[in-house]
Amino acid sequence: MIVKMLQVGPIMTNCYIVGCEETKQGAIIDPGGNGEHILAKVRQLGLEIKYVINTHCHFDHCLANKEVMEGLTESQQQPPLLAIHQAEEPMLKSGGGAALFGLRGFSSPPADVYLEEGDVLTLGQVKLKVLYTPGHSVGSVSLLNEQEKAVFDGDVLFNMGIGRADLTGGNRETLMDSIRNKLLTLPDDTVVYSGHGPATTIGRERAGNPFLTDR
Repeated sequence: MIVKMLQVGPIMTNCYIVGCEETKQGAIIDPGGNGEHILAKVRQLGLEIKYVINTHCHFDHCLANKEVMEGLTESQQQPPLLAIHQAEEPMLKSGGGAALFGLRGFSSPPADVYLEEGDVLTLGQVKLKVLYTPGHSVGSVSLLNEQEKAVFDGDVLFNMGIGRADLTGGNRETLMDSIRNKLLTLPDDTVVYSGHGPATTIGRERAGNPFLTDR
């Protein structure tokens, strides 16, 4: 599986480009800004993007949705599909909270696909299984590749941290439930690709994350 991470947008969000090495089908996870930079990397990798996925719809994870979707629609034979959990739709339509940070004029195309627990997105030989992991927001999802033991979890679990639960739609108890019952049940060597900061593993977080010591 191809995995490329780019730090994008006003607060340096991790955007991931993932794809199948054999078929060159791919997906963009959380295009939070710098759309042309993301598109340039896609071209460099030679990928045909099947999905643009928002793990959740806070602005820093979807700021470049429009730019990326339009650029790919122009350059590919088949336009990509924008995928979110349906509970995130109000946040996407309202600008993802960007106005609270002084960012005006943000808009995104509407979602083409609503993600649910257990859905599988296929990119050639790569399969991304949807885990519903709310708590940071009402519709946060994580994307699990079981074969290569990798999970893209947005702002749920970080390297020695957890996501905020004090933003609109957040709930600390729900967040901890998602971490305990969806992420910590994964094998210890599963790599966690988060929305901010460096990658980690489930085992490392289980053993040493200070926010999980009361589990």
